[in-house]
Amino acid sequence: MKILVLNGSPRVNGNTASMISVFREEAEKHGHQVIEYNVCRMNVKGCMACEYCHEIKPGECVHKDDMSKIYAELKDTEMLLLASPIYYHGISGQLKCVIDRFYSALYPKAPETLKKVGMFLSSGDPDMYVGAKFSYDGDFLGYLGLEDGGIVTNHDENAEAKIRKMAASL
Repeated sequence: MKILVLNGSPRVNGNTASMISVFREEAEKHGHQVIEYNVCRMNVKGCMACEYCHEIKPGECVHKDDMSKIYAELKDTEMLLLASPIYYHGISGQLKCVIDRFYSALYPKAPETLKKVGMFLSSGDPDMYVGAKFSYDGDFLGYLGLEDGGIVTNHDENAEAKIRKMAASL
């Protein structure tokens, strides 16, 4: 399975990166391909709602930036893994910007290969995940109809074991 990980944390060695590392190790051990982009290190502009991607060149964004790398990977990705620290009750702005830009590539539906989504969240407070989970449920499970691969937070009991189980069960 090809898994695209979008890391929304600017901290190279933080909790989010550690969660991704555990997942990658286990997934690759089971023969899966893991592609990771740290979106905080990329030049991704915000969606302008200009409708270029729908009215002028369907599926193509007017911006010519690093998002083109993610668009290329999305074409044959089977699982999307979103990973982010919690900033102001939601995912990081950098990851939110990337998700907003999915509008051109995933509207009105995801590519046929994309079947599953999962999420890793990290926060200093165990009660700050509601906003991110709301977006995950509505945008990815509801709107796109992707299979729920699960959400793991750094506050979950046995978080590392849960991540390994998630990766091993793919």
